[in-house]
Amino acid sequence: MKRVVSGFVPVVAATAILFISVACLDAHAKEKESMGLRLVMDKLGRDMQATAGAISKEDWTLVRAISSRIAGHSEPPAMEKVRILKWIGTGAGKFRTFDAQVKQGANGMADAAGRGDGAEVIRRFAEIQNACLGCHQQFRKPFVEYFYDSR
Repeated sequence: MKRVVSGFVPVVAATAILFISVACLDAHAKEKESMGLRLVMDKLGRDMQATAGAISKEDWTLVRAISSRIAGHSEPPAMEKVRILKWIGTGAGKFRTFDAQVKQGANGMADAAGRGDGAEVIRRFAEIQNACLGCHQQFRKPFVEYFYDSR
């Protein structure tokens, strides 16, 4: 019996180490995904998709409601914003300009939707999309590399 117990201890210890290692890796992976900016971008992406659907149905009431959410989108936590702005450095002005273009386009889209002006809604939607694209082309890849891939 002693022999079974003594062989059992290393197996239990090795299993415990394996579980702890997996838990640490899982926590590390979740940490990578937990940045507030990613959550903001995911929500904006869902709102943009919902807007496209609402435009296709000419549901101007829904377009207006979603436009308000896009214009007033949330921001990452203050400490994260500091980290991002420190990383972005002199590009902060350009980043803020893209964000201002999104908000301006979304407010314009809400106004156009309120008037039932489909052509203007679509023009403003394209304005938002262009601001998103410009920001993503300039900042997304280096952001992901710095904050996610380098960990």
